[in-house]
Amino acid sequence: MNAETLASKVWNFCHTLRDDGVGYGDYLEQLTYLIFLKMAHEYSQPPYRREVGVPPGYGWPSLTSRKGAELEAHYIDLLRTLGQQPGMLGQIFTKAQNKIQDPAKLARIIAMIDAESWTRLNADVKGDIYESLLERNAEDTKSGAGQYFTPRALIQAMVACVQPAPGKTIADPSCGTGGFFLAAYDWLMDHHGAEMDREQKHFLKHGTFHGNEIVANTRRLCLMNLFLHNIGEIDDQPTVLSTDALVSPAPYRYDYVLANPPFGRKSSMTVTNAEGDEEAQEFVYNRQDFWATTSNKQLNFVQHIRTMLKENGQAAVVVPDNVLFEGGAGETVRRKLLETTELHTLLRLPTGIFYANGVKANVLFFDNRPGRAEPWTEQVWVYDYRTNVHHTLKKKPMRLADLEAFIACYQPQDRSARRPTWSEQNPEGRWRAFSREEILKRDKVSLDLFWLKDDSLGDLDNLPAPDVLVGEIIEHLESGLEAFRRVSEELDSTPVA
Repeated sequence: MNAETLASKVWNFCHTLRDDGVGYGDYLEQLTYLIFLKMAHEYSQPPYRREVGVPPGYGWPSLTSRKGAELEAHYIDLLRTLGQQPGMLGQIFTKAQNKIQDPAKLARIIAMIDAESWTRLNADVKGDIYESLLERNAEDTKSGAGQYFTPRALIQAMVACVQPAPGKTIADPSCGTGGFFLAAYDWLMDHHGAEMDREQKHFLKHGTFHGNEIVANTRRLCLMNLFLHNIGEIDDQPTVLSTDALVSPAPYRYDYVLANPPFGRKSSMTVTNAEGDEEAQEFVYNRQDFWATTSNKQLNFVQHIRTMLKENGQAAVVVPDNVLFEGGAGETVRRKLLETTELHTLLRLPTGIFYANGVKANVLFFDNRPGRAEPWTEQVWVYDYRTNVHHTLKKKPMRLADLEAFIACYQPQDRSARRPTWSEQNPEGRWRAFSREEILKRDKVSLDLFWLKDDSLGDLDNLPAPDVLVGEIIEHLESGLEAFRRVSEELDSTPVA
């Protein structure tokens, strides 16, 4: 059975559970527990005979041998017990709960998983199945899972530009379900797999990837996603931490940081008030290694990512538009990026590519450089893939092929070979450079750089298709609403004279 057929078989059962109030995310969570436990059982059998850490009486056979109320009671006990175990096993089952209240349907899922030999499936097949389930889960906008899912075409393009090398470390301080790690792994295997020695392959599997994910269930999905793609082992200690990356400096420095930090603008923490109710309060990270103190989460992630890099380390980070033009702390951060890093590339992205609506985003590419008196950034190259570009998640999703022109302009092998496609003779070119001096003269050192004419503003005879037009209207309205929220937050936080 190929990946697509098996994924459809696994996913179709979800529709049965929807009638019982089990959402896509809850179903995916239960699949994670059961598939992991089945694989642990397979690894404990010949020819592997590995010690997987599952206590006696709580292995896979303990589920297949029970039915009805006895199965439900044992499953609840099993989840609680395995969550107390050390290593990867305990991390997968941390705070695990049974969301399938019908024992008969739980038994059917167990039988479906029991029918496959998961350890014998190729890593690509297992990985493709799980990735397809994650993407289907992200499409369920009501669950909010889309905020943890970055378009795979964008991730692949970012990795193709950075081109990670074997034996190097790769980090993501907000790794979601692990998309950047998987794309980097595939890149390394496709371009260097044949030449890597045994030590390099071991490092790729066990020591290359490091991340943080504070949402417990998302972290669980990430760990499982990596494991199914042959990253890490069942008895490894996970390198994806549950701690908030912004609280303190990173424990290590890394060669590459690839990230799409959370879209939420304000940092907050949950506290219990005097009445005993939980409420969110604005939180500011006071870091001595930050250039500016702010509650703006994206600005804090940009600053943190810069501190994570080794000397000459490379970063590619997705940021919303406000990072490019916001004053105050935003201006400070942009000035410091121009001075202390080589901020060499900005990719402007179209709307309609993220599962979270109303997002206008960009990718910043910068390299960490050693300290010196002169600023490192001489010019910032900008590729405008936003103006007059129309994508929708369903009918016209963004593909890697759509970004190949940008990758070619980026010149990953030799950035000194870059040549603009824009000129006064070719005003429709999407690729051009702006000098540091030009940027410093702009209001608030704004990096909100664009020059192409928006055809939709003047050409009424060639408007986009109705569904695209409606989608764009929704995007603009939601983006405008977010802007009003920011103004309201700033007014609320301004002290009264």
